[in-house]
Amino acid sequence: MKTNQVSRRRFIGTGALAATGTLLLSKSSFAHAILSSDKKPNSVVNGVQIGVITYSFRSLPGSIQDMLKYCIACNINAIELMGEAAEEYAGIPKHESGQSNDDHRKAVAQWRASVPMDKFKEIRKMYNDAGVSIYAWKPSALDDHNTDDEVIYAFNAGQALGASHVTVELGSAAQTKRLGDLATAHKFKIGYHAHTQATPTLWDTALSQSEYNCINLDAGHYASGTSSSPVPFIEKYHDKIVSMHLKDRKFHDGPNEPWGEGDTPLADILHVVRDKKYKFPVTIEFEYDVPNGSDAVTEVKKCRDFAVKALKA
Repeated sequence: MKTNQVSRRRFIGTGALAATGTLLLSKSSFAHAILSSDKKPNSVVNGVQIGVITYSFRSLPGSIQDMLKYCIACNINAIELMGEAAEEYAGIPKHESGQSNDDHRKAVAQWRASVPMDKFKEIRKMYNDAGVSIYAWKPSALDDHNTDDEVIYAFNAGQALGASHVTVELGSAAQTKRLGDLATAHKFKIGYHAHTQATPTLWDTALSQSEYNCINLDAGHYASGTSSSPVPFIEKYHDKIVSMHLKDRKFHDGPNEPWGEGDTPLADILHVVRDKKYKFPVTIEFEYDVPNGSDAVTEVKKCRDFAVKALKA
């Protein structure tokens, strides 16, 4: 991901909702509709789980209920859930007027150290009842300034949500050692994400520090940064990849493009996951500019359609 247009920490944007009946339902009527319907979303194609990260919907209203509506509208049954929507649902302290950033961080850290997991379990049930699983959780609680209690909170909340791993940007060797030690103690995996600084050996130090240190590969960033296909990397490290982001970028640190217009060999990547029967999910990360007259939901659907066509080829 890049913080190019809208912060990855914020999902509440100014874009218009897609003009579908599903998205225009009120929260209560929507909840009733999805819970009473026998039709559930399905994005498993030829054994490959297609998911989406909530960052893809950053231009749309971003409540936890909204994110679920978007998944269902896109016929996607699995998600990497970023932290803000879930934490807002669970009651994270707001940044009060006049409060310093340091005081707010302390209040958040105290809340994370003591908050019950009930609301996160409610989210899991809400999503599961609608046919959507949460396979990864990306809270802003895993950086070097976060306390150990916050890191442990991230693992506990991830487990309550039903995730198999948390995701975080790949940091220093000291930070991956600290996180890896805590992950080992709590037996919960961490998928480290990288941008165009990725190299074939970038994750080796983290992987050597703990069996719970893993890879959240971004295939588009890897292709753009190395100007090469990530397929050999995927084949070498497949047993350490817990989830993989898909986007299309130009080589030589080039821009994001609509799928099929960049240099990322998306079809080859999907074919190797399918043919080698790798079990990690592939995550749609919609990051190119929204075309005029379109919206994020429509573009995620296009990405899903591209992946389905490739997986069926």
